[in-house]
Amino acid sequence: MELDLLTLGLLALAALLAGFIDAIAGGGGLITVPALLATGMPPTMALATNKLQGCFGSFSASVYYLRRGLIDWRNMKWAVVCTFVGSVLGTLLVQYIDASVLEKVLPFLLAVFALYFLFSPRIGDEDRQRRLGVIPFALLVGTGVGFYDGFFGPGAGSFFALGFIALAGYSMGKATAHTKVLNFTSNIASLLFFILGGQVVWVAGLAMAGGQFLGARLGSNMVVTKGTRIIRPMLVTVSLIMSVRLLWQQYPQWFSWIS
Repeated sequence: MELDLLTLGLLALAALLAGFIDAIAGGGGLITVPALLATGMPPTMALATNKLQGCFGSFSASVYYLRRGLIDWRNMKWAVVCTFVGSVLGTLLVQYIDASVLEKVLPFLLAVFALYFLFSPRIGDEDRQRRLGVIPFALLVGTGVGFYDGFFGPGAGSFFALGFIALAGYSMGKATAHTKVLNFTSNIASLLFFILGGQVVWVAGLAMAGGQFLGARLGSNMVVTKGTRIIRPMLVTVSLIMSVRLLWQQYPQWFSWIS
């Protein structure tokens, strides 16, 4: 698929903004997937190319957080393995099963998560008591959300963050850092199978990669310097925007009053 330089430049700018948002709260796909679809790409190619450019952003954020000592690898290895396996299984299964049921449920789940992030008094800059052991957490959150990300995808970052906060007892900043590691793991797993299927538009994905890398680095720095003050409102805002956007797509009659 051929794309002109202006289109590639606009995709790179979209990726820059998406990488910034993703590093803080997730949800960058709200920007990049529609941008890719606007070029005329078929949906499968757009999703595959989005995984390619998303890998650069999640990798950039992961490295930044790692260098600043925010990632505990001892408690992450099993979650990484389970996330990879879950994402592979989800990517394989989505080729045979309709994901429309998840599409209908997701906006309501995201709205619930937004309310949790908004009103829970326990979310802050300090770790709390862990509720789930390392291996059970890996099996439940790693495999479960990894599978979901490979099978469907939107909001996976919010699901990972919720798991780290509610079940692992992590502070909001620490949860955000560990979420990016699992995001990268899941993205890589899905990308490998999209590459095998020949679905990736390389010129677009690589043009966006630079924007993603830079945006993720800027967003990661914002998390380290601002902490909960920026993460909580961003998580709430992104979750609500994703919820409204999905509801608009599925139930346009609910929004007929706007026009």
